[in-house]
Amino acid sequence: MANHKSAIKRIRSNNAKRELNRYQHKTARTIIKNVRNAQTKAEAEPMLKIAFNAVDKLAKKNIIHKNKAGNLKSSLQRHVNALA
Repeated sequence: MANHKSAIKRIRSNNAKRELNRYQHKTARTIIKNVRNAQTKAEAEPMLKIAFNAVDKLAKKNIIHKNKAGNLKSSLQRHVNALA
């Protein structure tokens, strides 16, 4: 257990930040899953834009690495392009 007042505050703030990061990451994963489950290209296109925004926001806040964000966006775009 922490002995200093500042360490106790740090633990509390870290837990709050962790919860927010987990929520944002899970939300983005759900959006990505929806894009991958889309049946047609017309259905997936508007969701793709939302997914790109979500992934970029995670990368900007260092929740995921910027290269992972690029890889995710690239794979999603390839998937949507392959749809009929």
